[in-house]
Amino acid sequence: MWLFPGDPDPLAIRPTVAVIADERGSVIVDAGQSPAHAREIRAGLAAAGLPAPRWLVYTHHHWDHVWGACAWPEVEIVGHEAGVAPLRAEARRPWSHRHLRETVRAEPRLGPSYRARALAVDSWDGFAVLPPTRTFTDELTLPTGVRLRHVGGRHASDSTVVLVPDSQVLLLGDCWYPPPAHLRGPAEGPDLAMAAGLLTDDVRWYVSAHDAPLSLAEARAALTG
Repeated sequence: MWLFPGDPDPLAIRPTVAVIADERGSVIVDAGQSPAHAREIRAGLAAAGLPAPRWLVYTHHHWDHVWGACAWPEVEIVGHEAGVAPLRAEARRPWSHRHLRETVRAEPRLGPSYRARALAVDSWDGFAVLPPTRTFTDELTLPTGVRLRHVGGRHASDSTVVLVPDSQVLLLGDCWYPPPAHLRGPAEGPDLAMAAGLLTDDVRWYVSAHDAPLSLAEARAALTG
């Protein structure tokens, strides 16, 4: 398994992307937060000599996890069915820097997210928001043995965790994070009960999208400390 680490600056909103390389066809987990980000990941894959992905898995529908998908035209996009409707709605919006500015003027609470989007996208030529082309409801195992499980939660209704059995890695996306800032109440924090429920001796490493990977021991200590 190969990780393209996220940006440690929280204002960048640039998550970690994972690739599970396999001779049967590689799986990329999350698309990158822009076509430019996806192109960096492509270059990294080529430099590492890893096979191109055949499947792209969305951990959830938020922009920073899906906006790079249009730069992966050859892959099958897999996501939970609850993400289809919001992504179709996003796909109909007239994305441009002008649209971002006008939306923030109308809804100032969206400012941090929309400013990050404006910085992420260098060109809107060919840009598109893509819903999944293959959906599931509860669990799905890809031909490579990678397992997807819907966990939902307050961050996103379609949150999905991705288990890589051979590596004993669980990719968490943002599933245990609080709701996005513009939807978050003043007392809402991380979903620690969900995080604790995902701990198991069958997993050695836990990888969240905006934090450093944690070993099982580190994750247990973080939740009990």
